[in-house]
Amino acid sequence: MSAWNKWVRRLVAVLGAVVLSVFVPVAAWASTGTAERVVEAVASRPRGGAGLVCCLVVIAVGVLLVLWLMRRRRGRPR
Repeated sequence: MSAWNKWVRRLVAVLGAVVLSVFVPVAAWASTGTAERVVEAVASRPRGGAGLVCCLVVIAVGVLLVLWLMRRRRGRPR
């Protein structure tokens, strides 16, 4: 199997996991009746950059984990 196919499969797996991890909770949240209360709570809270920083930290940890796992596999004989 070519290196290109391996990277495409990895990319599809990562994108699929991201889509499922975002859209499944959003669909569950949208199906409940508490959406109005959540929107009110978000609108009334003071604005800050903590949410963005937290999101970036989670993404960075995910990228570092993937890089660490790839580096670890490189040394194994097949």
